[in-house]
Amino acid sequence: MAIFLTGATGYIGAHVLANLLDAHADSLNLLVRAKDPREAHERLWRALQLHMDFPRFIQFLKTRLTIFRGDLTAPQFGLAADDYQRLAHTTDGVIHCAASLNRKSERACLNVNLRGTLEVIQLGRAAHQHHGLRRFSHVSTVAVAGHRQNEVVREDQAIDWDRSDYDPYARTKKFSEHMLRQVLPDVPKLIFRPSIVLGDTRRSETTQFDMVRAFVFLASLPVLPLRPTDRLDIVPVDFVADSIVALHQKEKPAYDTYHLSSGADSQTYRVLTNALAAAQGKRRPLYWPALERSFTRVVDYLSQRRNSSVGQGASLLKVFLPYLVWNTVFDNTRVVAELGRRPAPFSDYCYPLLRFAKHSRFTYRYRSWPSSDEGLR
Repeated sequence: MAIFLTGATGYIGAHVLANLLDAHADSLNLLVRAKDPREAHERLWRALQLHMDFPRFIQFLKTRLTIFRGDLTAPQFGLAADDYQRLAHTTDGVIHCAASLNRKSERACLNVNLRGTLEVIQLGRAAHQHHGLRRFSHVSTVAVAGHRQNEVVREDQAIDWDRSDYDPYARTKKFSEHMLRQVLPDVPKLIFRPSIVLGDTRRSETTQFDMVRAFVFLASLPVLPLRPTDRLDIVPVDFVADSIVALHQKEKPAYDTYHLSSGADSQTYRVLTNALAAAQGKRRPLYWPALERSFTRVVDYLSQRRNSSVGQGASLLKVFLPYLVWNTVFDNTRVVAELGRRPAPFSDYCYPLLRFAKHSRFTYRYRSWPSSDEGLR
């Protein structure tokens, strides 16, 4: 039997996959969008090369990974009937990481986060009806909490159907949680809600640059239109992946929903900017909250210059700005108690991330598939 993992070629999904391969012995069924086996193998290698060398990847590919080439949003993933049946009959656990993070496109979010999640739920139901499903783990987001301001939000208080949402991403992820609970009431479930996932405490390199661009843009400003005492709930991706895997594999987790966040330890803007200024030997920025509206207009203007690095940073900052000024953190006492440790503070690793992003020009240099292993593709 195997764990069915979606989103294995994505950022969080690749970290989850690497964690499962390194620390556990389970076989894994992976859904990968590709036109042929060669493309599927290459996409998977691109996702995992941040975590392992090529010989180890090949070993896992031969011994523990089964790839199903399909589309998350297609009926039965677009698989042939025999392949879909094989997937259902060999799956005893599900970790659903795949999602559209396009906060500006309602269509993309509806297709992937709702239609795609429904297909994964139906696969889970087929597996459960055949032999029983040990657990269905779903990666959601703290953004399901909707509009907030100056709050500490606990897991059981996050969903408020009378509260408006910031964007299509938050809205569709909230409905996905509801759909999972309604359609699979008799299956053990875990829902994970990461906060702002930014950086990795073990390395400065990253393959995900959207939020990093916004972070670098803000870090370059001499004056910030923010309140210096506002807290920013940032969590490293390695803590998120460790939490998902540890709790999915645990026999009896204490709860069914967990905030994967920094919680009460979330740092203020002043603490973060002081740490960055000290690391770079630069002056600390000034804070001028009264400029927030003017700053928003400037960001709107700069975001139209999409062909420049400044324009790209501004465009992303425009999307994330509501989450940067809501001064809301998400209680993490549940996951801290389960794991026995807290996530590292962002100030500990933000400067190496900033330096890598700037020096690499927001690009990760992927290694190509070695020609000596052409036959595996």
